[in-house]
Amino acid sequence: MTMPSTALAYRSRAVRALVLLHDEHVRRFLVVWNQAQAASVVLPKTDDPSYASLETLLRHVLGAARGYMTWMCEVLELPDPEIRIPPEPPVLPAEADRYMEHMLEQWRTPLRDVGDDRLETPEYPSEWQTRYSIDAMLEHASIQQTQRYLNVTDEELRKGLEVSWNNQGRALRLASGS
Repeated sequence: MTMPSTALAYRSRAVRALVLLHDEHVRRFLVVWNQAQAASVVLPKTDDPSYASLETLLRHVLGAARGYMTWMCEVLELPDPEIRIPPEPPVLPAEADRYMEHMLEQWRTPLRDVGDDRLETPEYPSEWQTRYSIDAMLEHASIQQTQRYLNVTDEELRKGLEVSWNNQGRALRLASGS
């Protein structure tokens, strides 16, 4: 697993910080997702097709990361970041690490020359009709979305492990002793 180059120069410290934060959160999401998959966690039933399975959730998170960067490049009139579309859910688990590395690598450079003056204004319409500045989209991509899915997966993982543990006749306790 490659880590981002913290030495990569950005015109804006804010952009650099949010790109690195995005990298960290996507990596953490994949770790938790792999744990959930290994524990055969089943996501709760919902009308949201992104939660149909762990595989579709993973594809949604990785595809959203692709979409966020592509959108930012489009509205800033920057070159296409050339992030491939994620593999389909049935084959994604075998390709997840490789795809994540590709996507994160492609996230590192497109915004290097974007200055702070282009972060807050103007706001641009997103595909889901919410208006975002570049700063807001970076925060959305780096923090809000990955944390949302990470927390759901963490919770489902805990429940799945608890059921498994209890089925073996043992009570699950937190490591902190609580």
